[in-house]
Amino acid sequence: MSRAFAHEEVVVRRGRRSGLPLIVAIHSRALGPAAGGCRMRRYDTWQDGLTDALRLSEAMTYKSAVAGLDFGGGKSVIVLDRDTEVTPELRESALEDLGELIASFGGSYRTGPDIGTGPEDMEVLRRFSPYAYCAPEEHGGTGDSGGPTATGVLAALRAGARHVFGDSSCAGRAVVVSGFGSVGSRVAAGLAADEAHVLVSDVDPSRKEAALASGYGWVEPGRALSAPADILVPAAVGGVFDEESVRRLTAPLVVGPANNQLADESVADALAERGIVWVPDYVAGAGGVVYTLSRESEGCDHEAALERVEGIGDTVAHLLALARTSGETPLRAARQLADRRLAAAGSLAGAVSEAPVTARAAGARAVSRS
Repeated sequence: MSRAFAHEEVVVRRGRRSGLPLIVAIHSRALGPAAGGCRMRRYDTWQDGLTDALRLSEAMTYKSAVAGLDFGGGKSVIVLDRDTEVTPELRESALEDLGELIASFGGSYRTGPDIGTGPEDMEVLRRFSPYAYCAPEEHGGTGDSGGPTATGVLAALRAGARHVFGDSSCAGRAVVVSGFGSVGSRVAAGLAADEAHVLVSDVDPSRKEAALASGYGWVEPGRALSAPADILVPAAVGGVFDEESVRRLTAPLVVGPANNQLADESVADALAERGIVWVPDYVAGAGGVVYTLSRESEGCDHEAALERVEGIGDTVAHLLALARTSGETPLRAARQLADRRLAAAGSLAGAVSEAPVTARAAGARAVSRS
């Protein structure tokens, strides 16, 4: 890990059924129960999975705070080896292990799908805890959150376009969507409906045919960041922007849902130095969380929850205006908005940044790799 992390609680445990490392990272519960998705993916080491959980849970704290939600930040990770064969039996046992761990938090950590998991997996978690959201609609959940996430990204895009170009319309603008998955494909469709010139890119070559069939242009992944464009939408994996990649960017506006887009926070300054407006990922990508928690935790109906998602546009407009007035980057402006809410809840930003990582010792000792 490249820097210190400050979390209220971190649990690392080997699943008694699956034998897989399980991680739950709680960054903050100052505003309310910690919320954050369940990720199941391959890592070189379980420590890499821990780093992922720490980074993502911290981002969830600020995602909820900036969005005005009364929730904190958490994340859970099921760590797979590079050569692990994920049979249906292993998958179910791993989810049962995680469900048991989530239940031990008594509702102070709440989860939903993330990379490697989906609505059906939430049904397994719900055998142990009611705080697994986005189960299939036929089973009482809200299902796939990709639609609301895309709605929030489009609202953020329009606010960003107004700030950069003076007009919220994307009509006639060249937009590169990097990542043609559940959210990226929906963002592309929304942009096309707004008459933007949409080019898409994905590391999975099988998605090229679907993209072309939808009438989009195609950009090879290695050229996605440097392709001439007005707007870039990072909608795949994180860590795409560092000092080197920022020098290749052509788009003056970058707005997308991919988590942890910056290799480190100093990259926000490099973007600003090049005159590129980057909307923080945890702001642009908050739509799914806003919708899900509004529906499943706060009891809002679909229309009311979607109205909250559309409010992401107002949030982006406010923070970009704040950044312009103060001379700060949008990242710092977003952090200031979040820190004010956390401070009002009794969590001083300085204390958060300096507190040590803690763990449930028994769980932490349970993980060892042979």
